[in-house]
Amino acid sequence: MCPICDVNGVSRRGFLALASAGIASGLFAASNAAWAASDGAPTNLTADQALARLMTGNERYTKAPDVCANNLIRQRDEVAKHQAPWATILSCADSRVPPELLFGGVGVGELFVARNAGNMVDTATMGTIEYGSAVLGVPLIVVLGHERCGAVAAAVDTFEKQAEFPGSIGPMVGAIVPAVQAAKGKPGDLLDNAVRESASLSARHLATGSPLIADLVTKGKVKVVAACYDLDNGKVEWLA
Repeated sequence: MCPICDVNGVSRRGFLALASAGIASGLFAASNAAWAASDGAPTNLTADQALARLMTGNERYTKAPDVCANNLIRQRDEVAKHQAPWATILSCADSRVPPELLFGGVGVGELFVARNAGNMVDTATMGTIEYGSAVLGVPLIVVLGHERCGAVAAAVDTFEKQAEFPGSIGPMVGAIVPAVQAAKGKPGDLLDNAVRESASLSARHLATGSPLIADLVTKGKVKVVAACYDLDNGKVEWLA
């Protein structure tokens, strides 16, 4: 129930090549800096293998959900000085959408997770995901939207009713409005369509808007996909 990532030796030539090509020039002055948490090898899983593992984990979660506490101490000890996550998940901050659980009880040190309301790609999130792929060697990036997302629902209200929200909530919601506009007029429920459109737009933004990620995608070292989580049945739908 809690598979432990196989981290057999793989060199970091991929990232060093990016640096030598100028893609990451100046970003990481010291490749062995302590903050990199990358003194060991990255995962040896490919993007497709990582995706298959997430799919299998979600199927397990929907059919026989369980929370496994086995080996947590051992897992913690193994990753205390080095992390080698095999998938990055950008998901909503919604408390009902915990990536480690809905993908089948993924263990400590396996997923590199960024969460915010609406699973949007702001500057901090972009940098976090770039760090995951360029420094830690994560081969798969998943943007995970979810059913009845409150942030997207607020964007729908902004678009349709000119709703306004206090503080920083307004600008946050405003960033989702383009997804609502793109979903308008499509068959089906506007909120449901906007959730999927938002996840897909964020995935495309990651794959093309970051020179670091775009280069890795072009070289076949990273895959970016969008998905949508169903709150009612626990299933993850993978979007084209």
